[in-house]
Amino acid sequence: MKLKEKYNEIRNKPLALLATNFYNLETLQGVLEAATITGYPIILQLSRSTIEYIGLPIAFQMARTAIDESGVNAWIHLDHGDSYELVAECLDAGFDSVMIDASEKPFEENIRITRQVVKLAKKYGACVEAELGYIYKLGQSTKKVEFTEPAEAKTFVEETGVDALAVAIGSAHGFYKTEPKLDLERLMRIREITDVALVLHGGSGIPHHELVKAIELGIRKINLATEIKNIFMTTLKKILEHESEIDLRKVFPTATRAVTELVTEKLKVVNCL
Repeated sequence: MKLKEKYNEIRNKPLALLATNFYNLETLQGVLEAATITGYPIILQLSRSTIEYIGLPIAFQMARTAIDESGVNAWIHLDHGDSYELVAECLDAGFDSVMIDASEKPFEENIRITRQVVKLAKKYGACVEAELGYIYKLGQSTKKVEFTEPAEAKTFVEETGVDALAVAIGSAHGFYKTEPKLDLERLMRIREITDVALVLHGGSGIPHHELVKAIELGIRKINLATEIKNIFMTTLKKILEHESEIDLRKVFPTATRAVTELVTEKLKVVNCL
């Protein structure tokens, strides 16, 4: 089943797809093991930085092979694609879905760039996600606030033809200094006047009850990245504090299992309704 078809299937159901970033073989294995244990579908995400770290052909083929071996229902997605060229490379490689993030550009330019990507992706039968509003990224100012305006979201979706839209309703990338408070009323208004899959970025650190409420009100994809990096590295650090073993094949599996436990819990949360 294509991702577009899956979005259509859950459009009017209180369900969401968990989209998890992976950074190496171990985090990929940890995520897919969680999907295998729960039986829930999952989206595997690659960002530009991970693509540059691993290499596009290797990263994609590693994910595709792992999906095939595991037998889980999963899709490969470009997270925060920052250029038409990167999107094109990923589509050529065989990605099921791509995100073009022109959210920091003027509204009309965001529409123009996104429309170009949608046109290109149709040739591949791929899904397209875009972003509207200001969702704080690591290293950016936390003082700026620019939530997604419902009327603009409606216009954006109609003008671009996107399949999924990341909305700014109070979430952020990275860990939160204080407990996030999602603007659920805004989310509800956006859902009422758009018919695409709404996406919540910055899922790491959002309380489970807030995630559940967001799903009830229309979120159909939830991104998880920071918590995956954090649990893998903190687990590894604890091991190495008391371990002189230099064989990474013996120390990495424990960190991989920690990723599996985390993602298993998240999968159950987003599929609990």
